[in-house]
Amino acid sequence: MRATVTVMLKQGVLDPQGEAVRHALGALGFDGVTGVRQGKLIELDLAEGTTEAQVTEMCEKLLANTVIESYRVEIG
Repeated sequence: MRATVTVMLKQGVLDPQGEAVRHALGALGFDGVTGVRQGKLIELDLAEGTTEAQVTEMCEKLLANTVIESYRVEIG
């Protein structure tokens, strides 16, 4: 079983990496991009019986800084 965790900065938190990507895209001629948010994708291979609640606990304790980041868990 595999879990996919998507971690992104919360709205309102400055995203300097996203802004650098947006600027670089504009410099390359891609003028249609008005905003970029950069995050991380974490794939977890889970042992049978691992619950979504356990994956959520992993996120809360290690995978996401919940002060400035939000996360989404997909299992399947």
